Amino acid sequence: MAFPASLPFSGPSPKPHPYSNSNPKSFKFLNQKQIILLLHKSKSINQVLSIHAQLIRNGLSQDPFLVFELLRSCSKCHAIGYASRIFHYTQKPNVYLYTALIDGFVSSGNYLDAIQLYSRLLNESIAPDNYLMASILKACGSQLALREGREVHGRALKLGFISNRLVKLRIVELYGNSGELGDARQVFEEMPEDVVASTVMISSYSGQGLVEEAGAVFGGVRRKDTVCWTAMIDGFVRNGEMNRALEAFRRMQGENVRPNEVTIVCVLSACSQLGALEIGRWVHSYIRKYEIVLNLFVGNALINMYSRCGSIDEAHKVFDEMKDRDVITYNTMISGLSMNGKIRQAIKLFRVMIKLRLRPTNVTFVGALNACSHGGLVDFGFKIFDSMARDYRVEPQIEHYGCMVDLLGRVGRLDEAYDLIRTMKMTPDHIMLGTLLSACKMHKDLELGEQVAKVLEDRGQADSGTYVLLSQVYASFGEWKEAAQVRAKMKEAGMQKEPGCSSIEVNNEIHEFLLGDIRHPQKERIYKKLEELNRLLRLEGYRPEKEVVLQDIDDGEKEGALAIHSERLAICYGLISTEPGTTIRVMKNLRVCYDCHSVIKLIAKTTRRKIVVRDRNRFHHFENGACSCGDYW
Repeated sequence: MAFPASLPFSGPSPKPHPYSNSNPKSFKFLNQKQIILLLHKSKSINQVLSIHAQLIRNGLSQDPFLVFELLRSCSKCHAIGYASRIFHYTQKPNVYLYTALIDGFVSSGNYLDAIQLYSRLLNESIAPDNYLMASILKACGSQLALREGREVHGRALKLGFISNRLVKLRIVELYGNSGELGDARQVFEEMPEDVVASTVMISSYSGQGLVEEAGAVFGGVRRKDTVCWTAMIDGFVRNGEMNRALEAFRRMQGENVRPNEVTIVCVLSACSQLGALEIGRWVHSYIRKYEIVLNLFVGNALINMYSRCGSIDEAHKVFDEMKDRDVITYNTMISGLSMNGKIRQAIKLFRVMIKLRLRPTNVTFVGALNACSHGGLVDFGFKIFDSMARDYRVEPQIEHYGCMVDLLGRVGRLDEAYDLIRTMKMTPDHIMLGTLLSACKMHKDLELGEQVAKVLEDRGQADSGTYVLLSQVYASFGEWKEAAQVRAKMKEAGMQKEPGCSSIEVNNEIHEFLLGDIRHPQKERIYKKLEELNRLLRLEGYRPEKEVVLQDIDDGEKEGALAIHSERLAICYGLISTEPGTTIRVMKNLRVCYDCHSVIKLIAKTTRRKIVVRDRNRFHHFENGACSCGDYW
C-alpha cells in the first residue's frame, strides 16, 4: 500500500505545517494527541495531505483514531474524494470510520454514496450506532429515498434508537420531505414539545402547499426561535402568501426575535413580489443597523428587491457596494436594468461581465436579449444570440428564442419573427406565440394575427389571454362581429378573462384595487380625485382609446369602463395619500392597456409626479409625459 505525498492541486503553495515533509524526523516524536491537534489546525487539503504522508512513512496510517480525524479533516476541506481513498485503504474500518465518511458524504451532498456505504456496513455485519442512524436518515430524506429510509426507520426501532431525539428528528424530516405527512405527523406527535421538530413539520407542510396546517403547528410553538419564524415566513413566500409573510415578520419583530440572513432574504423576496419598496428599504436599514454582512446571498436578494420594486438606482448602489460579485449578481443586475428600461447600462454591464471572464449562463443571455428587445437593438441582439452556442456552449432555449421573437416583433419584422418560430428546433410555447400575437396587434397585422391564433387553438395552447388579444386585434379594426365571435368561443371553452388587480404601498401597507373597486375606506376621495384628473386630462387633449374595450357598447359606456381600471384607482389613492413630489409605485397583475398607458403619461405630466408601474411584461417609468418603454411593451 502506498499513498502519494500530495495530489496535483492548483493554486498558490500552502503555508507549511510545523511538522510536514520538510522535517520528517520531528514527526516521530509527536504523540497521537498532538497529531490530532495538527489535523484540527489544518486549513487546507494540502496540509492534511502532508500529515497523511507522514503517517504513512511512520507506520501510523492504520491507527483508527488518526484515520477518523483524517476523514473529518478531508471533509472539512471539501476533499471527500480523498477521504474515500483513505477509507478504501483502511483495514477493517470500524463503525466510527463508517460514520465519519458517511457524515462527509452527507455534508457534501453525496447522499447516494452515503446510502451505498451504509449498505456495505450492514453487509460487513457492523452494528450502526444512533449517530450513524441519524446521519443516514438525513441522506435518505435529502435523496427522497423513501424505501431505504423506511428500512432505516425499522432498524432504528429494532435497535432501540427510536427514543433518540436526533434520530426522531431525522425520521420526521425523511417523511416530510417525501410527502408522507401522515407518517411525519405520527412520529412528531410522539415527541415532547420541541421547537426544532416543529420547524421541520412547518417546512414539510409548507413544501406540500399546506400553509394552514403549517400555521397550526407554528401557532402551537410556545417559544419560537429565529429558525422557526424563518420557516414560517419562508412557507408563506413559497406559497405566494406575501402579505402574510410580511405580517409574520412584523410579529417576529414585535416579539424581539432577531432575524438571520435567511430570514432577511425571505422577507426581501416577499417585498420583491409585492413591490413593497418601503418595507424593503426598512429591511436594508436593519441590515446596516445590525451590521449583517452584505454577502452574495443578502446582496443579490437586495439587488433583486430594488430592481423588482422599480428603484433601479438603489439596486445599482447595492451592486457597487458589494465586495464580492458572482455570476448571479451580474445576472440579477443586468435583468433589473433591462426590465427597468436602462438598456445601455444593461448592455454595458454584460460587456463588463464578459471582459472579467465570468462565464455567462442561460439567465445572463435572457437578461441581455431582453435589453436588446426593449431597446430595439436587432443587430446586437442577433450578435449575442449567435454567440451563445458558438462562443459559450450555451444552447439557446425557448426563452431565448422568445426574446428574439419579441425583438423582431417590436420593430415590425413580423414575418421574420414567424419564420424564426417555424424553423427553430423546439416547439413554440403559448408565451412566444402570444408575444407575436401582441406584436400583430401593435402593428395591425390582422392576417398574421389570425394565423398565430389558429396555431394556438390547434395545439390546445390557447388561453384566455389568446382570445382577449385576438379579440382586441379585431376590435382595433372595428370588426365587432368577429371580436364578439372570439369572446363567444372563449366563453364556450369555459375561460374567463383574468381580472385586473393593482396594488400600491402607502405607509408600509399594501392596498389592492380591482376594476371599479368601491371597497376601499377612502373610496369617496379616490373617485373625487379620479373625476378631477379626468377633467384635467381632457384639457391636455386626452381622447379615450375606446377600441381597447372589447364589448360592443356605446362610446359613453366604453369611456366609463376605461376610467375605472384598477391602476388608475391605485394611482389616485397614491396622489391623495402621499406628499407632492413623491414617486408613486403601482403593481399590476396584467399588461397595462394602451388607454391607461396614455392616461398615466398625462397624469405624470400634469401632477409633476414620477409614476412607476410594474405590469406583467416590464416596468414603465412615467415622467414628464413620457414612458421608459418607448410606448412598446
